[in-house]
Amino acid sequence: MADGSALKVLEPLRIPTVADTVFEELYQQILSLDLAPGTRVSEAEVAKAFGVSRQPVRDAFYRLSQLGFLLIRPQRATVITKISEAAVLRARFVRTALEIASLRAAIEVITDDQVKDLEALLEEQAAAVRTDERQLFHNLDDAFHRRICEISGHDYVWALIREQKAHMDRVRFLSLASGAQVALDDHLVIIDAIRKRDGAQAEALLVEHLGRIETILGRIRAENSAHFED
Repeated sequence: MADGSALKVLEPLRIPTVADTVFEELYQQILSLDLAPGTRVSEAEVAKAFGVSRQPVRDAFYRLSQLGFLLIRPQRATVITKISEAAVLRARFVRTALEIASLRAAIEVITDDQVKDLEALLEEQAAAVRTDERQLFHNLDDAFHRRICEISGHDYVWALIREQKAHMDRVRFLSLASGAQVALDDHLVIIDAIRKRDGAQAEALLVEHLGRIETILGRIRAENSAHFED
């Protein structure tokens, strides 16, 4: 075989482990509040529900505790943590910084076809708002922001954003009954600025969009006080 092979060296594919699967399912249930703040969970019960041994559940619990979503107390019940306003605001700060950098880079290279990709996502979001499919809207919302990171050439940033924004997501879910249309309207003006390659306007609109969490936090807490830390 010739030494000049064009075959590229690929990164080995990472196959999700049982612990990864358990983690991801619990993570999604926590963010969507299917597992509400204050809910007690046990390794034995989760292992039985998933049909797995306790070790992968223990690993998943540890990862969730490191993210601040589980409070593991020796000899006492493990509970889903309540929502921390401080954690939400920290997450908003970090997410905004990362997304602004990604948006700035994306606008420099975005093609007309990629703009159309983003517009198609917004059409799907509009349909989800009309049918009040909140989980679907949340997923499409994430897809819109993730796609901008991919277009920028820094798709790895989304993993960092996803980890940081998790504390925001529980508040976002609580706000979707009234906030999905607002979020969609924000996306529509952001894509208009992107279409015009107006970086300054797009960045200002994105800052306003992500900053809405601060303006609704007090109201969401008042309406769902049992879900929040004292």
